[in-house]
Amino acid sequence: MIPARNEAGYLRGALASVAAQRCPAGLLEAVVVDNGSVDGTGALARAFGDDGGLPVRVVDEPTPGLARAKTSGVRQARGRWLIFLDADSRLAPDLTARVLRRVAEGYPAGCITVVADTDDWLDRGFFGLMEFGKRLFHIHAQMFYCSRDLFERFGGFDPALRLAEDSEFLRRLERAGVPVCHVTESWIATSPRRLHSLPLRLALVTTLVRWALAHAGIGRRWRY
Repeated sequence: MIPARNEAGYLRGALASVAAQRCPAGLLEAVVVDNGSVDGTGALARAFGDDGGLPVRVVDEPTPGLARAKTSGVRQARGRWLIFLDADSRLAPDLTARVLRRVAEGYPAGCITVVADTDDWLDRGFFGLMEFGKRLFHIHAQMFYCSRDLFERFGGFDPALRLAEDSEFLRRLERAGVPVCHVTESWIATSPRRLHSLPLRLALVTTLVRWALAHAGIGRRWRY
């Protein structure tokens, strides 16, 4: 499940990582939600699917909003299991296999380790700190997987949220007694571009503060 708004520069890498998964052919489908793009994101996704290496379903959702886009994509997806991926991110080659192993162990949902898709030590350290905090405080957040049945049964994401819609959904699952894990034996690599949006690397601080506030339930509807 890949929501994308003006992500033509990154989307091909995300789709290529799905196509490169180490699992039997025919088990995967990429659902790209074109969330009002004007840069040809949707056309790029369709062209990638036309190449024949990976079934790609493109869903048009003109109303901006990450939570809304993801939910629209789930409605059109045909698979039993959902892995949520940002358009500027890449799956590790073994991620799908690792997720299915966790499912077999009795976990129908789980968050996934996120690493920086760069060699920059500050970027890698930032995401490493986030992962350390998730493990230390047993926080399930960021990119994750779950069964389609669970997603639909629990109403999907809150469309009003602009940040932390993933952790809010996983918390609902946990409160209902659904076993939720943290996939640490594989990863999703994501672009650190947000961490470079301010001079003097100040975005490292502002991003950390925003995420911390969102985890506490503050500012989830603020512009992000």
